[in-house]
Amino acid sequence: MNRDAEGPAVRVDAPTERTNERTRDIDLLPTLDVLRVLNAEDRTVPEAVGRSLPDLARAVDRAVAALRGGGRVHYVGAGTSGRLAVLDAAELIPTYNVPADWVVAHQAGGAGAFQKPVENAEDDAEAGAAVVRAEVAAGDFVLGLTASGRTPYVLGALRAAREIGAGTALMSANPESAGDAPADLTIAVDTGPEPIAGSTRMKAGTAQKLVLTSFSTAVMIRMGRTYSNLMVSLLATNAKLRGRTVEILREATAASEDECARALTAADGDLKTALVHLLTGAEVPRAAAALTAADGRVRDALRTLGS
Repeated sequence: MNRDAEGPAVRVDAPTERTNERTRDIDLLPTLDVLRVLNAEDRTVPEAVGRSLPDLARAVDRAVAALRGGGRVHYVGAGTSGRLAVLDAAELIPTYNVPADWVVAHQAGGAGAFQKPVENAEDDAEAGAAVVRAEVAAGDFVLGLTASGRTPYVLGALRAAREIGAGTALMSANPESAGDAPADLTIAVDTGPEPIAGSTRMKAGTAQKLVLTSFSTAVMIRMGRTYSNLMVSLLATNAKLRGRTVEILREATAASEDECARALTAADGDLKTALVHLLTGAEVPRAAAALTAADGRVRDALRTLGS
């Protein structure tokens, strides 16, 4: 139990709920000092994430194996965790031109909870299990996200996923919950007490954002959706992105803007095909065939063509 100096006893369920001594009496500070204190707390998060990278790498490899085997990756979360998951999954589609069902986010309370909180939805373990039974197949990979590590909706989903035969991982900000997690892997990022006790949209939320973007980016890299550090699978859906495809080709090949534009036209706008064509000199149909044989991985296609 944690007893505030001027308040009642409060049950402590996770490190994020505990009182942060570094921010006590923050409400007495001038505005700039409030922000400095918050910024100092935020700067501890990347280091905490860094300590979890070996576990995160194992989750990435499991997710890649699921996708290569024809399965899908599922995010399951509630509240802030669920909203961050929805954002991450949605942004992969235009950035890496992946099928919409490669990475699917499931949020407690459904789609409406993205804009309007449905706080009691996180307590429904059976609802989490039901979503998984309806949407997840054996061979998929399910990543549960919960700051406390104990959210019933997420734990119910993970238990159901294991019963189905899907791979599972739990990402939380509570190392104390790792031993009890119904998951094959745990990614426990020890962000400690929040600046405002229990406000897990702060450091815990920042950690989840960092973990999610690193996780999904690493998965996309392993799946061949990049060439070097370039977004060669980019889905060009507007004028800005169409211009970016030309710039990506120029960066990757050192060809002129006109050469890149012509290559894109010849490849019917397919950036990877144009890239392989420009780098190897192979005719567009041969470049496209090499990419198909390489399952879209540019490096493998280049090796096939002897470049």
